[in-house]
Amino acid sequence: MRKALSYTLVVIGLLVLLYPKASEWYEARQQEQLMAEWEDASFDQTAEDEAQAQYEDLTNLFGEEPGNSVEAAVDTADLTTEAPPASIVPSETPKPEAPKLQTIATIKIPSIKLKLPVVEGATQKNMKYAAAHLKETAQVGQVGNAAIAAHRMRAKGKLFNRLGEVKVGDKITIETKDETFTYTVYDVSIVEPTDVSVLNYNDKDKMLTLITCDPIVKPTHRLIVHAKL
Repeated sequence: MRKALSYTLVVIGLLVLLYPKASEWYEARQQEQLMAEWEDASFDQTAEDEAQAQYEDLTNLFGEEPGNSVEAAVDTADLTTEAPPASIVPSETPKPEAPKLQTIATIKIPSIKLKLPVVEGATQKNMKYAAAHLKETAQVGQVGNAAIAAHRMRAKGKLFNRLGEVKVGDKITIETKDETFTYTVYDVSIVEPTDVSVLNYNDKDKMLTLITCDPIVKPTHRLIVHAKL
């Protein structure tokens, strides 16, 4: 009986150890699929209010950043070595559903070797695999301020992990199905999460704003990169 329990604990331990890596591999795979699919294939006051609301919602999304939390370990002290409880059985790692996402563009920043798919809407699901265009902000390449947000993961080079290395003068290329737009960075700043002025725009410039959290660990602020076409 004890031998069976030992095997059970070993299996549980392996599942706990392997789950973070499996999850990371799955997220990377989904991002690659979005890129593969891509390669194969008027801003009024109400809209402005909605865009600002989405910007404020990023606080919760950044707090739920996938892959940045330490997975809980199994506390073996609570497991008796006498008789294995009926509830302790090895379970298969649940297979997450494949995201039904549609890439609207790709973003490239050569200076930090970044290339990501861009999807529409800043939601937890979207931002797990890609950068997200904030709905109701200007469309890429249009007059106004197009805002794109992504998680700043701890893993080197993942999503917006290296965005803090971007400097004034760097180029950012956004490629849609129809056109390619190259923006030049003119400002990099760190602001409070409540500072919605980063979405400001005028009626003549074609602006791009990249948004992520800062610092990478236990973020309290926003890292903002402003660029202009």
